[in-house]
Amino acid sequence: MEAELHLVDAFTSSPFRGNTAGVCIPDGPADDTWMQQVAAELKHSETAFLSPEGQGWRLRWFTPAKEIELCGHATLAAASVLYETRRVPEDREIVFETLSGRLTARKDGDWISMDFPAEPPKTSMAIPGLGQALGIEPLYTGRNRFDILVELPLADDVCSLEPDMEALALIKARGIIVTAVSDLPHFDFVSRFFAPAVGVPEDPVTGSAHCCLAPYWGEKLNKTEMTGFQCSVRGGSVRVRLAGDRIILSGNAVQVFSGKLLV
Repeated sequence: MEAELHLVDAFTSSPFRGNTAGVCIPDGPADDTWMQQVAAELKHSETAFLSPEGQGWRLRWFTPAKEIELCGHATLAAASVLYETRRVPEDREIVFETLSGRLTARKDGDWISMDFPAEPPKTSMAIPGLGQALGIEPLYTGRNRFDILVELPLADDVCSLEPDMEALALIKARGIIVTAVSDLPHFDFVSRFFAPAVGVPEDPVTGSAHCCLAPYWGEKLNKTEMTGFQCSVRGGSVRVRLAGDRIILSGNAVQVFSGKLLV
């Protein structure tokens, strides 16, 4: 089998920033084992696999270790590739069929906006061992169906955090979202995302985490439109807009590599 392969830096307008995703378009049906092997070979936090389905596209996401149910930056990367390769006209909405239901993406100038499910955290709860693994006691902890959300006192607490990855990997969740109100101009909140349990020690910019961050900070800040900055080493920004039980995530994307995967 051969496959078209692209690498895209998502949630950034500059190459070598944001979060890199692989986008793989096989030339025929691909089985789960092959897709997992490709994702493990590429070693990016997620690789998106696209195949035509009906009037849209089947989209699946794999970390180097397992398939996941929702990924923002690889969806942004996949949409960018479909527009850049002219598979979808720039004035047309893209429809993705995924494990999290139907998602859509639309080009808006240099930005791409995606319609995702809101994933607000549940009632505050204690997570045994979490404070020790992070090296700081949280102001708040809650969780949604994927992740644990942690609020810390200061933005600098988030951006300078050096957690114990082995201890975090023992906590039963896809990932740990760590956040605080922003002290930076033009941003409402900051965050980082750690997911050692699924083979991603730190994800540089995490779109799906903003499905949790947006309703959380929207309620706290009394806003429906915000911009988050994920203060990883690579860094990147995500615009969010609350839309009932949906979240509109918007970001830029830069294609840095295109080629062919030979298997």
